[in-house]
Amino acid sequence: MQRLKLFIPLFIFIILAVFLLNGLDRDPNAMPSALIDRPVPEFSLPVLGDKESVVTQSVFQGQPALLNVWATWCISCRVEHAYLNYLFEQGIRIIGLNYKDDIVEANKWLSEKGNPFVLSIVDSSGRMGLDLGVFGAPETYVIDSSGTIRYKHVGVVDDRVWKKHLLPVWTAVQSNN
Repeated sequence: MQRLKLFIPLFIFIILAVFLLNGLDRDPNAMPSALIDRPVPEFSLPVLGDKESVVTQSVFQGQPALLNVWATWCISCRVEHAYLNYLFEQGIRIIGLNYKDDIVEANKWLSEKGNPFVLSIVDSSGRMGLDLGVFGAPETYVIDSSGTIRYKHVGVVDDRVWKKHLLPVWTAVQSNN
């Protein structure tokens, strides 16, 4: 019996190692969303750079789009911005959601760094972000032509993320269009 007690720390170590190794296989950016396969929540918000225009969820009707949550205070958004410009040049329809940001700074950002967005919705209060289940910026959603959310990516969109995660979903929603 005394000898068995000596192996207790080894058994505990093995159990912990199994749990830790299992955790290494999981994607830390994989944030499940309750809105997958559901329509974009209802909203009525202004368009960045156009104080007169207000858009609703109908902006997602008719053709697929990426919805990119961004802000000037977001360091990761700075990293992904050049790639979003590249996607826009490739004909990808991107709608921005300027999240809890300063409007003047946001307009300055787009004029200096390029504007990859067909339009950018101003979510100053963060209400739309809350309705979408946004954890923080950047986040990108693939939305089909009926306005239904098909995929959510948390984190920076770069070439690897685009090709591995977003492009297959984008291709599927394009073919169903």
